[in-house]
Amino acid sequence: MADLKNGCPTDADFKEAVCIDAGRVYDSCCDRDCLEDLRCFFLPEAQELINNAISIRLRNAKVLNVSIDVEPVNFNKGFYSCDLTFFFLLDFDLYTSPHSCPQCISGITSYSKRVILYGSDGNVKVFTSSACSTCIDGVSNVVKTSNCPECVVQAVDPVPLGARIGQVRDCYENVCCIPKNICDCIGGEVVTNIPSGKPTVFASIGLFTIVQLVRNVQMLIPVYDFCLPEKTCTATADQPCDAFKKIKFPTDDFFPPRPCDISGCGCGCCDQSECND
Repeated sequence: MADLKNGCPTDADFKEAVCIDAGRVYDSCCDRDCLEDLRCFFLPEAQELINNAISIRLRNAKVLNVSIDVEPVNFNKGFYSCDLTFFFLLDFDLYTSPHSCPQCISGITSYSKRVILYGSDGNVKVFTSSACSTCIDGVSNVVKTSNCPECVVQAVDPVPLGARIGQVRDCYENVCCIPKNICDCIGGEVVTNIPSGKPTVFASIGLFTIVQLVRNVQMLIPVYDFCLPEKTCTATADQPCDAFKKIKFPTDDFFPPRPCDISGCGCGCCDQSECND
């Protein structure tokens, strides 16, 4: 067996070549979207507070779910359109009078976009015994049509940029179908049928995403050796105070580092004399 260091072989000679079935990324893209004035939807009791509010502040935002639909692009073989609908959960501080303590409310908003990526072609059907979804002549099989590749979306929680209270210009404007599991995240059905001229909340967030088209293919890869873990499994019975004593003292929390402390001297970002002050 080859010598391993941190789970990796120390020499460059591989033992054999094996065929594996794995997801290959055929195309991908990253994007930075500044989403301005997204209309938000709230529970009835929160909407009543908004009707009497004077200002609002966006405190936090996170991605709840992404609805993905992949369809081939006509007259452009091998390319696919990925229709993405993001659902966000937003937390607000709502002020109903000057110099008053804010009330915390949560709302839901959504954003849709389309991405065109290359995903190659494939027309085979894959039968597997790992799960059971169909039964033909007493034999259970899974039938998967792999003509369309799989779209994978990665997103970090959005950056909250701002919020404002405005009026509904059209009661059907920016209203989409919000799934029940999304509404359940704030405790029930949100109010969507707000008449024109009534107050509503518009939020602005910054979103970073990576979209990939992945297709399972057979690939030949070099194998160095079996990967054996080097760390031994141990059980700990430390008392809470014993575990607390092992935590490193958070010096940076008490004394925030300067830019030169983070980057280090000698890189041109600061003078050596500054770091020694």
